[in-house]
Order: sequence, then structure tokens, then C-alpha cells
Amino acid sequence: MRTLLNPADEPAHDAFVEKKSEFIGDACHVDSLEDALAFVETVRERHPKARHVAYAAIVTGDDGRVMERMSDDGEPSGTAGKPILDVLRANELTDCVIAVTRYFGGILLGSGGLIRAYSTGASIAVKAADVAQIVVCARYAVPLDYSQLGPMRHLVEVMGAVEESADFSDHVVLIVLVRDDARESFEHRVREQFSATVTPEYVGRCHRAMR
Repeated sequence: MRTLLNPADEPAHDAFVEKKSEFIGDACHVDSLEDALAFVETVRERHPKARHVAYAAIVTGDDGRVMERMSDDGEPSGTAGKPILDVLRANELTDCVIAVTRYFGGILLGSGGLIRAYSTGASIAVKAADVAQIVVCARYAVPLDYSQLGPMRHLVEVMGAVEESADFSDHVVLIVLVRDDARESFEHRVREQFSATVTPEYVGRCHRAMR
């Protein structure tokens, strides 16, 4: 699966005109369906004179359950929300929402025309977005002396891992995310780099978007 990295306050954005109606696609990352609905409301607020703001969202819970929501927002049933949702599915996207805003131009498009237009509006938003793969990661707690922090951060960067957080007290504990298929390599490199004086503690798996 993949997701979008664009935040709600800086969504991916594009637009086109079809028979005098303007269609505007906006897409962003969300962590819940509630976040998706909140984003759609901000789109409505930006376009108070628009005739329709249709949308679709897909979110995958921590338990792996996929949740979907969509709305035609007054367009004929199945001509707006469903085409947007189909774009999300076709691009294997989750944890994101796409809103397509329509300014009506006075010419009716018919069901087929509406489906194509809303699908296009969603597709150009995805094309404009920053898309990342969602990968399974191993989470490690890595206790360090302060003198080891710099070399450890360099190793994290070299391995393409991610520093999720850091706790500073009389020593440092880094929380590091490593691709699950690189666990053995990471543990070996840490032992080698620090002559077995640093022992990463595996604390579980998670899913994270990574380029």
C-alpha cells in the first residue's frame, strides 16, 4: 500500500475545466476518517460559491481494518464519490482523502461525463501529490551515552532508518524505525560500530510511509 505525504494545510492540488465547469482536486494525508471530514470542510470554506465538493477517503486502522467513506455531495448517485474512491483504490492508497470541487458552468455533463470528470479531478490531485510506500518497520529503543549519539545518528541515516524520537536524561534513548527486512543488518552494524557496547532493544513493529 501507499499513502500521500502532503499535509492537510498544504494539500496536493490541481484543476481542469470540462465544458465550462471547473473541477479542482485536493488531496492530503489523514490519520482518521474524522480528519478526512475536517479536511473536506476546510475545502468547502475555501470555495463557498462552488456547487459541489465530492470526496472519498480510505484509512487503515492499527488492526488492519480498512475504512472507507465517500460523498457525491448532491451529484447523481455514484457519479462523484465513487469515481474518486476508485482512484484511491486503483493507486493502492490509504490514510488519505481526495476532495474534488466543482464550479458549475451551466452545461450538463451526464452521468458518464460526471464520472470521467470526477475521476480526472482525483487523478490529477494524486499526480501532483508526494506519494510514499507504506512499509513494515521494526521499532528499536537504543540506549546511548552522549558521546555515542552523533555516530549513532550517522548510522541511522546511512541505513535509511528513521529516528522517531529521542529521550534525554543522564543518557540518551533513541527510538529508531528500521525496515523490517533490515533488522538483522541493523543489529549487526550497531554491534560492529560500537564494539558491542550498544544493544538495540526490539520493541515491536509498526507501519510507516517511506520514500
